[in-house]
Amino acid sequence: MLEIGIVGGSGYGAIELMRLLNQHKEVKIKYVFSHSKSGDDIKETYPHLQDNINVPFSSLDVDKVDCDLIFFATPSNVSKHFIPKLIKRGIKVIDLSGDFRLKDPAVYEKYYGEKPAEQSVLDEAEYSLAEWSNINKNSTNVIANPGCFPTAILLSLHPLLENNLINKESIIIDAKTGVSGAGRSLSQNAHFGEANENFSAYKIGTHKHTPEIEQYLSQVSGSDIKVMFTPHLIPMTRGILATIYVDLNEHMTGEALYNLYSKIYEEKPFVRIRALGELPKTKEVLGSNFCDIGIYVDEERNKAVIVAVIDNLVKGASGQAIQNMNILYGFNENEGLNLLPVYP
Repeated sequence: MLEIGIVGGSGYGAIELMRLLNQHKEVKIKYVFSHSKSGDDIKETYPHLQDNINVPFSSLDVDKVDCDLIFFATPSNVSKHFIPKLIKRGIKVIDLSGDFRLKDPAVYEKYYGEKPAEQSVLDEAEYSLAEWSNINKNSTNVIANPGCFPTAILLSLHPLLENNLINKESIIIDAKTGVSGAGRSLSQNAHFGEANENFSAYKIGTHKHTPEIEQYLSQVSGSDIKVMFTPHLIPMTRGILATIYVDLNEHMTGEALYNLYSKIYEEKPFVRIRALGELPKTKEVLGSNFCDIGIYVDEERNKAVIVAVIDNLVKGASGQAIQNMNILYGFNENEGLNLLPVYP
């Protein structure tokens, strides 16, 4: 059995890791780390876990921890202080925060407002969008798990850029997220009185996922990519819907683009391409690791609209982290994740 630890144990990402790993046949949860709740019984914070997760909260001591893999389900500016020493001790890490996603430390400092991780560890970290992963058990020690918005967006745009089908200067992304994307800590925007019956755009031009999206797309296309990305907060708990507008380089029918996506993703178990004329809804992936993608082509204007939905806490965070773990260790990619969406 693979012995694992989870850091940030009282947050939403950690809770999803526990929910999914509880049914994983190859994994044992050995530690759940939470500095603020060290010594507490997990069920005191999360009563729904009673009799299922029986590991108490503890504090992470990098010199004493003994397991195979640690998930960091923490805010940014936490994992970078622990990971260098952990990997020196032979413990692999999957980081759900943004500390190792950006290769350019100056860009990290600009968007995150914090000093970056050690350059040597940044260089070593593998950014792993699971469907296009290059991770390898023998050489990968640190996996940078993609952000929630980037996961939906990059799965949508990868086929278009890989096949040079769009004007690279035409990418416009309009994306919405539920309030759980802000984490469990209190903030004004996520406060019920602020978020309920409200709908707002935020952080236009400054959202920390913008450079992550541009970095990945630039690597796929082999050229510098810039996008217009507008995130929105909507009054629901979980889910992301991304609507992406692009100019096609040549005339293409909706059927042709649908066939392309279907072929590219036919062996990717967690990406589902919806039938032409059918656009996905967030409720249709709730609680699951699926990314559902709908395609529309305006043949008169030679434009395409791609609509993608994910559960931000599963495919956008903990589910993809487990999917990356499965790939890293050669487990069945579906292990622990073979769940139908919760509906309605």
